[in-house]
Amino acid sequence: MSDIPGGPMANRPVHFIWLIDCSYSMQGDKIAQLNYAIREAIPEMRSVAHDNPAAQLLLRTVTFSTTARWHHRTPVPVDDFTWQDVQVDGMTNLGEALQLVSQELQSPPMPQRALKPVLALVSDGVPTDDWKAGLKAIDATPWGRKAVRVAIAIGGDADRGVLQEFLGNPELQPLDANNPKQLAAAIRWASTAAVKAASQPVAGPAETAAKQPYAPPVLPDDDDDDVW
Repeated sequence: MSDIPGGPMANRPVHFIWLIDCSYSMQGDKIAQLNYAIREAIPEMRSVAHDNPAAQLLLRTVTFSTTARWHHRTPVPVDDFTWQDVQVDGMTNLGEALQLVSQELQSPPMPQRALKPVLALVSDGVPTDDWKAGLKAIDATPWGRKAVRVAIAIGGDADRGVLQEFLGNPELQPLDANNPKQLAAAIRWASTAAVKAASQPVAGPAETAAKQPYAPPVLPDDDDDDVW
């Protein structure tokens, strides 16, 4: 028997989608640390999901370089999810990635009754395609407008202005990850706090997103750590 009020039907999905920059500027230590950080964050995501039994956490990943593609296309329950390392290749076609995700934020394929999706963007550079068209496509979808959004800027070359516009909220700022320790902390926070925020119910897919109910963390600053 389910201990969720209302029984099994009270369980609603939370779709968590990583958007990962896999351009050539991410090669070497950056991509290795990113793969490690996400892999290590999965157990904490499971813990958060178990603490919120009314939410079914489903994970997916989009990578973008010279093209955008699904790295994990089918939504996978967090208990069954295994991170598969991403590789670098080419340019930074963020707009194409946003267009790809926007197709999944319609109803269908998104259910009519669900919790807010989470869009977590990680990038270290400047988009090389029409990213504004991709962002408009996200914002034109009912679930895209209410999504909990997180942006992580890896290194000093990341276009923070683009990441700020992606967030769609002047009160929020991208997380700056200038070394491996900060990246690990940012990934860990994005993987847990955003899920908690998304687990708050919404009335329906026509509702427009209001202020997002979370505050960004203070990331560790270690001058002895490697700086990108």
